[in-house]
Amino acid sequence: MWDEPAVPDPPRRVWRDWVLIAVLETAAVLEGILRPDVTWRPIVTALCMALIPSLLWRRTHPLAVIVVVFGAITVVDVLAPVTPDDPVGLYATAFVLLLPYALARWGSGRHIVIGLAVTIGLHVVRTLVHLNVGDMVIGMPFLLLPALLGLAVRYQLSSRARELEQVTMREREQLARELHDTVAHHVSAIVIQAQAGRVTAGVRPEAALEALRVIESEASLTLAEMRDIVGTLRTGEAAELVPHRGVADLPALAGLAGGSPLVDIRVSGDMDDLRPSVGAAVYRLAQESITNAVRHARHATRVDVHVVGDADAVRLTVVDDGDPTSAARSPFGYGIVGMKERAALLGGTLEAGPDPGRGWTVSAVLPRAGGGR
Repeated sequence: MWDEPAVPDPPRRVWRDWVLIAVLETAAVLEGILRPDVTWRPIVTALCMALIPSLLWRRTHPLAVIVVVFGAITVVDVLAPVTPDDPVGLYATAFVLLLPYALARWGSGRHIVIGLAVTIGLHVVRTLVHLNVGDMVIGMPFLLLPALLGLAVRYQLSSRARELEQVTMREREQLARELHDTVAHHVSAIVIQAQAGRVTAGVRPEAALEALRVIESEASLTLAEMRDIVGTLRTGEAAELVPHRGVADLPALAGLAGGSPLVDIRVSGDMDDLRPSVGAAVYRLAQESITNAVRHARHATRVDVHVVGDADAVRLTVVDDGDPTSAARSPFGYGIVGMKERAALLGGTLEAGPDPGRGWTVSAVLPRAGGGR
């Protein structure tokens, strides 16, 4: 806990913060004017109004806000000449319950420990000075519960973020593996042509020139594929030395559903000279989309897959007519996250979501050049 880093890039201020502050300031003014049993009315009203804007910094500087707000309230409570039954402060100061939540949600581990110790310590001092043990016991859970809630939200979101990161890393690794194997295939062809050119150079010079032309072409493809490998991950597995599945293999995907729902695959446009990495990505995205439709599209009778190639890009559209309300068919699901990552790595885009009426659509656009990040 002590070494836990702070949550990176917390939201500084959102529109809800300004609305909350406006509501709290208005409540403090009205309570300070209308409530009859307030001790040190001008002081506590002014103090509450001065402390409310500290909520703007509760995410970026949670420990400092805790110390300032609880410290100021404790000083007033200790100095107020009242009995345990006299109220000190306004009901509007209940905004302080947001501070332990923000501390646990956004702060570092050591700040959380220090902040909670300060909060509990000042609460004990404030209540014991007036010999109000009942308030000390009752108030403790109210201060700790927001902190526990903040920790629960923090670790739930952190767990999902780690899972999403693992999905994207697996997709990068898979894409890098495919690119590596394609490069290995091209390099093997280069080696074979170089050996053939060396053997025939003495007796058939024209054959050597032809070998050099093939080597030049293969080397250009290899360099292009290697550019796509940069930024992706690769495990140390042996290369398969064969090209991966591409657009030409799409018709085989019609059998994924086993006939129900019906999978109709259409390929049109210019598919010549398509980069192997782009062809493999089109195949994988179509495969994943069809698999998701078969698994999650309730009452679906048909899945239409349309691939169109033009001068600049290849466009993939997968549409089913199933019930889009299934909880598993979320645009933020891990499968779709991986698909988006694969498209982005090749410089493309992918969108997925329910249609206005019935069904689900996946649309991907991949540049023919396959220029990834």
